[in-house]
Order: sequence, then structure tokens, then C-alpha cells
Amino acid sequence: MADDHDPSGRTVNALPALSSTRVTRTPRIEHVTDLPPDLPRLRTLETWLALALDDVRRAIAAAEQREAERQRGIEARPPAPDWLLEVGLNRDAPPVHVHVGGCWNAGKRVRGISRDEALRALADGVKACGACRPDSELGFLDG
Repeated sequence: MADDHDPSGRTVNALPALSSTRVTRTPRIEHVTDLPPDLPRLRTLETWLALALDDVRRAIAAAEQREAERQRGIEARPPAPDWLLEVGLNRDAPPVHVHVGGCWNAGKRVRGISRDEALRALADGVKACGACRPDSELGFLDG
């Protein structure tokens, strides 16, 4: 409530008193458990709740289906390759690096290769990644 002061310093209420004004309110539900007393409104409420429950059950079933599909995808995912070959910018460019599978430094243009292919690439002069050191992992000695 806002208060103001008149010239003499007395506090004066800036808002008029509402005690003389009668405000009528429509009845409202005070608590969620308050139910209407008459049968037609109770039946309407029952129908609405049944429809809402059906919607919730359908949403739960869809969420369970999505989760089951996600889990199947995780289980069916092929294992990460043990060795990666990072290729050049175009299809004719020679390979750039050999990486250990899962190397944080591998670029976006990589493909999985076998151990023998990784050894052959290193022997053919493809550089070993300086971060994951696949040459050490493979036991590859220059030469």
C-alpha cells in the first residue's frame, strides 16, 4: 500500500479505503480435492480425467519405445576400430596420419583400418600421429 505525506508531515493513505465498497467473488476451488457437488459436472470431470490419463499413457508408451530403440542402437553399434587412417582433403590426396582408434587428435576425415593396414601405411611413409603414437603401439620401428 502506498503512503504519502501531506504538507504538515502527516502520513496520508494515497489509496482510497475499500471498506465501503463491497466486492463479490464467484466461488472458486480452494483445493485440488474440492469437487463439484452435482452429477453432470462430476461426469464431465471424470471424462476429462480419463482422456488426460489416456494421453499420459500414450506419451509414456512412446517414451518407452524411444528408449528401447536407443538402447538397441547402442547394443547394435559396431565396435570402434583399433586403428584409423586420416585421409587428405580430396579423394586423390594421399593419407595424412595413422591414429590409434579413439585418438582425440584424429580429424573428421578418418576411416577404420586393420592392424596390417596400419603397419603397411606406416611402412609406406604415412606419418604417425604425434598424440597417440600408433607406431609405438604397433611396435613399428622405422625402416
